Amino acid sequence: MSKSFTTITSDVAKTLGTLRKEIPDTMQGFNALSKAALASGALSALDKELIALAIGVASRCDACIGFHVKALIRLGVSREQLMETLGVCTYMGGGPSLMYAAEAVRAYEEFAVGKAT
Repeated sequence: MSKSFTTITSDVAKTLGTLRKEIPDTMQGFNALSKAALASGALSALDKELIALAIGVASRCDACIGFHVKALIRLGVSREQLMETLGVCTYMGGGPSLMYAAEAVRAYEEFAVGKAT
């Protein structure tokens, strides 16, 4: 069965809403960490999202792939930037990373159609 990254990210977002209600301090702390870590600095926000995607691919996390690909599209990632990042993922992680690099391409193609919101 084929994965839908739209469905994956939507389902996880709903459950994250539950976590925000039930463990608000933890979620606020995580959100602050995320915002600080991904803010432009010596590295651009786009570069940082490419790194986050690479870690999501290496960790084999479908939701991470979906959320970070959506963010990359919003930041204007080119297909070439995405592909080079996935090439490094494959180099560092071998076959399993290659399989999830392919999933990241599917997520990109799925979200790029509607320019991820």
